Amino acid sequence: MSVHNASHFHDEQAAYDFVEARVWPQGRVCPHCGTVDHSGKLAGKSTRVGVYKCYDCRKPFTVKVGTIFESSHIALHIWLQAMFLLCSSKKGISSNQLHRALGVTLKTAWFLSHRIREAMKEGAFPGQLGGAGVPVEADETFIGRKKGKEIRRGSAHKHAVVSLVERGARVRSFHVQNVNRHTIDKVLTEQVHPASRLMTDEAHYYKPTGKQFAAHESVNHSKDEYVRGEAHTNTVEGFFSVFKRGMIGIYQHCGEHHLRRYLAEYDFRYNNRQALGVNDTQRTEQALRGIVGRRLTYRTTNRQVRFYA
Repeated sequence: MSVHNASHFHDEQAAYDFVEARVWPQGRVCPHCGTVDHSGKLAGKSTRVGVYKCYDCRKPFTVKVGTIFESSHIALHIWLQAMFLLCSSKKGISSNQLHRALGVTLKTAWFLSHRIREAMKEGAFPGQLGGAGVPVEADETFIGRKKGKEIRRGSAHKHAVVSLVERGARVRSFHVQNVNRHTIDKVLTEQVHPASRLMTDEAHYYKPTGKQFAAHESVNHSKDEYVRGEAHTNTVEGFFSVFKRGMIGIYQHCGEHHLRRYLAEYDFRYNNRQALGVNDTQRTEQALRGIVGRRLTYRTTNRQVRFYA
């Protein structure tokens, strides 16, 4: 049976049961007072699907409270369809495509996709990348255009992204204001274990920080050197390839204040990829584990929409 035929993608009660099983694996938790398994389901004729009443604080609640789904008028099974589409599309899926596929407005599709990206973010990184003798690749790329900057030759008018990839494992990406010795040093020393083998290109700003690691090997792209033994940055450049194809071909434009969410999306799919034994369904369930405490609100102005986490 196709995964798209699963009941939680088409039936609202099944969707609530599916989300509850993953948000409340240890028992139903009241989001108002924190009481576990001391609540009952409301079953009146006019009661909405999935509503419970806490017997301690006497307040009603659903599994949506305190999550990215809170205060949303979109049916939960539509949310789950959107999450699956975003998690299973390697290069992303545009708001226009979601709008057509889900039958919601373009504004709704755009807003729910940003909420889902917020759920994909890693809250606190679980330790540093690498370890004793483990190769970690570091590289930077430039994308888009900074507001008010004139387009000129080079990358000064573009947004800078630094990514770190532990070979065969995970990636972490960061939006930085400028790529220089200070920003590179901060990212590397905080995110990479000092016993790691650092792999970079010939950029000068990696050299001072590289001395802090067990080894620092680089390749000279300006002289057409791309691999020398185990020294290369092909893994991180492969990640950038997917990232840029998605950002340019699918999303086409990204404001600076949203870039961190798009980075979280591409990091999430890479860190939960098929090569690590994670299929599309498992990737969607992993995203569901990040929905709690990630509610986004927004305020409209005359010219734009601003998000508040």
